[in-house]
Amino acid sequence: MAKHKIPKKDKNIVKAGAVKNEVFKLYLVIVHHGTGSKVIHIAKESGIPGGTIILGKGTAQNPVLKFLALADYRKEIVMVLGKAGHGEVFLANVSKKLKFHKPNSGIAFSIPVNEIVGSKYGAGARPAANTSGGEKMEMYHSIFVIVDRGNAKEVVDAANESGAKGATVINARGSGIHETSKLFAFEIEPEKEIVMILVRRDITEKVTRAIKEKSSIDEAGKGIMFVQSVDEVYGIQE
Repeated sequence: MAKHKIPKKDKNIVKAGAVKNEVFKLYLVIVHHGTGSKVIHIAKESGIPGGTIILGKGTAQNPVLKFLALADYRKEIVMVLGKAGHGEVFLANVSKKLKFHKPNSGIAFSIPVNEIVGSKYGAGARPAANTSGGEKMEMYHSIFVIVDRGNAKEVVDAANESGAKGATVINARGSGIHETSKLFAFEIEPEKEIVMILVRRDITEKVTRAIKEKSSIDEAGKGIMFVQSVDEVYGIQE
């Protein structure tokens, strides 16, 4: 990566240089309520146009993933889509600026993206290749579970009992009585909850099996669960 002059307005921000055949990733940053705007600002300073902030909350107490496990604390989940070169710098900048090395400061990770449609970046992005930069390379999976509102607790309990150390719950809202958003053909309506869990790869199968058994998610209309690979991770306290 080429060296660049540090912007005068913030000497802690580093920008990415040009990278040939750039790929795209989805970057997720989980921070305390009210901090999401700072994350968006850092994204822009790192060469990424912006992102989306979603409200969520922590679910359980556990010393291993302390940040994801702060019970009843409001969270903001910042979702940023960006080129891998800019994104890796963005995660490093977020971790440094928001002090993710300290417990309960925040967690950030990236997920590969296979294709982009309708983005200012253009369509047909290639799958993101594994690259260096994260503190925990290729050691984690992210698990997303969508269930009826009120059922998130049993998903979190099942995950924790099988080795996960916490989760973030997002309340999903539809756009109107005659309109619903769909994810893999599963309707996300006002009464849904999305549970986001970060686990070590070696226990992913155990956790997903426990969730299926406890929540009966295999039954029609009960919900949906999917697992994504994680490239870089910042802020995990183990």
